[in-house]
Amino acid sequence: MQQELSTDSSGSRFTPLVVVELASNVKEETIAWLLSRIRDQQQNGGAELFVEQLGPSVEAQEKENPNIFLVGASWQRLLSGAEDVGLFKEYNDGSMRGFTRANKHNFKDFKGDGDGFLSMAECQYIIKHELETLRAKDETHVPGHSQAKLYPGKSIIRRLLSKGLLIQIFPLHEKEELKRLSFSWYKKVKLSLQPLDDIRHYYGEGQALYFGFLEYFTFALVPMALIGVPYYLFDWEDYDKYVVFAVFNLIWCTVILELWKRFSASLAYSWGTLSRKKAFEEPRPGFHGVLGFNPVTGREEPLYPTAKRHLRIYLVSLPFVLLCLYLSLYVMMIYFQMEGWALSVHDEDPTFWTGILIFIPSIIYAVVIEIMNLIYRYAAEFLTEWENHRLESSYQNHLVLKVLVFNFFNCFASLFYIAFVMQDMVLLRQSLATLLITSQILNQFMEAFLPYWLQRRRNKKMIRKVQKKRTLEEKELPLVEQVRLEADMSTYLGTFDDYLELFLLFGYVSLFSCVYPLAAVLVVLNNITEVYSDAFKMCQVFKRPFSDPAANIGVWQLAFEAMSVIAVVTNCALIGMSPQVKAYFPESETQLILWTVAIEHGLLAFKFILAFLIPDIPKHIQIKLSRLEFESLEALKKKVRSHCLVFVSMELIFNIFAIPHSSGGVFITPKWLQTVEEKNHCSVALVKSIIYHPAAVFCFQVCNCQQLCFPLFVLAKAFLIKC
Repeated sequence: MQQELSTDSSGSRFTPLVVVELASNVKEETIAWLLSRIRDQQQNGGAELFVEQLGPSVEAQEKENPNIFLVGASWQRLLSGAEDVGLFKEYNDGSMRGFTRANKHNFKDFKGDGDGFLSMAECQYIIKHELETLRAKDETHVPGHSQAKLYPGKSIIRRLLSKGLLIQIFPLHEKEELKRLSFSWYKKVKLSLQPLDDIRHYYGEGQALYFGFLEYFTFALVPMALIGVPYYLFDWEDYDKYVVFAVFNLIWCTVILELWKRFSASLAYSWGTLSRKKAFEEPRPGFHGVLGFNPVTGREEPLYPTAKRHLRIYLVSLPFVLLCLYLSLYVMMIYFQMEGWALSVHDEDPTFWTGILIFIPSIIYAVVIEIMNLIYRYAAEFLTEWENHRLESSYQNHLVLKVLVFNFFNCFASLFYIAFVMQDMVLLRQSLATLLITSQILNQFMEAFLPYWLQRRRNKKMIRKVQKKRTLEEKELPLVEQVRLEADMSTYLGTFDDYLELFLLFGYVSLFSCVYPLAAVLVVLNNITEVYSDAFKMCQVFKRPFSDPAANIGVWQLAFEAMSVIAVVTNCALIGMSPQVKAYFPESETQLILWTVAIEHGLLAFKFILAFLIPDIPKHIQIKLSRLEFESLEALKKKVRSHCLVFVSMELIFNIFAIPHSSGGVFITPKWLQTVEEKNHCSVALVKSIIYHPAAVFCFQVCNCQQLCFPLFVLAKAFLIKC
């Protein structure tokens, strides 16, 4: 936790976990209203959190935003929030179960009051959840800002974000824990696995799964790299030798994805996200429409016609994507013209400089590809935002689809053209090597060096300002300076670009590496540097992101599997084009094509059968999940049975005493019990459990059995409370 404590307006001391920054022009009325809602009790519709305004920095400047607030919570509030969000923690028996305060002492790491039971990332995620679930009650607009309309049930935070009144919400770094993580992660060069559990503990499951996939992908490339090195060292210019490598590609790209599913399931189970129920999605902050009634939530919210959204997608977005693909194709043809010109110059006068000139068109084309991908990304984001998707998951899926289609076509169209139209394996090898190496250099520059340089420039003034006031004994930044320094850092935009880069590298390796065996070696080296550069960015360049309780890599799993299917088709076509295979069909090219298509279909069938036979979740985890589901159902049955017993007993209480008896001085007799059993269709044991209840005994002792109207009412209430 943070070393410095803050004090709430109520005088409570708390550890600041999350920073809320409002716009500098927000009215005082708005600030007071928002803070009161954050501090208010849950039963009154508040978040019941601690909040304090951040003080001025060492050398306060006029342009400094005063509307920065620190948010924290008591441990009891965090434990309550952990139960609300469905957090899974390790139970005493080693299984992962949903946390409940009722049986909190049965969880493995829960000691005392629970201090330290939740990680800081989990605490910050809980606070974010509580802030996002703050809802308007009877307000029609944000106080002080009439243009920011509200209605009952509307998320306050989302409205403030959409209207620009709230600039950002971000979690604070924990300085000491970040130092330990940085040292074990990237500050020392070592031949060991990444500290995935520590990454998950600090950044959450989503980030840990990305780095786990990056590490897994790197190790999965090692066999292909080991096979590819001899091809290159022995300078096998006979490109017909690629048949063996292509066959290996077919098996490799299928097996590694299926094994990754099992590995990610093991990680997700150990982190408690595999069986965690997905939270109900709220509308995105930018979603707009006509105010209506949501039949699911029972709340008012904007509604937007699905048909209108589909018209925007199919009549605007789709034609725009097709136009961009055409432009990419046009640029590709220009590249081939440049390539032809460079080759003609080299053939006329082969010198050292003309030999270098041959690679210039490919390098220029690789740079143009990266620029086009970047421009298209902004256009795709604008279009997807304009389509007005209600849910964040729907927005992300449509954005991923747009970006993947264009990036795949833009990066690989030239390679497909060279391989299957020009059928020039020498040029294919050269183009693949140039595109792969150039894109890796550009990505490393854009993702590591450029953000680091920009961040250092941004931080120089802050560092110099703090050093003026820092004494020799002080070793850390004051909390105020730390918050303002982190507020100015770049915002981490998620793992989208990281997965996209791995997707394209996977395509280079699985599609055409058989003609350039060193592709796998280059990707392995790239991934090793990627681990260190991404780790550095996470720890030093970007704000700390909120935890993402992910159970898998999501839609990217489907993207990689789609690429593996294309890889099967591509490698089968390359094998069919090889002279060794053509030698078996010297007279009939049609027969060769038919055999190639038949084998390709057979391999695809084998791929899908293999995917079906290899379980996505390991057997021992399936058993644990089934056992947990069985115990949950049994507990639910007992709970339902106890409630049924209460209601049945309430009915029986009145039915039992409605039966006349003539036992003299003895109230309960076997004959009377038999009569009760027959008339109420219940067991004698159930009747006795009611009759011998302490509340019933009390009523019998103090009341006349012949006048039981009022005593029965007392008995009914007492029995219901007791049960």
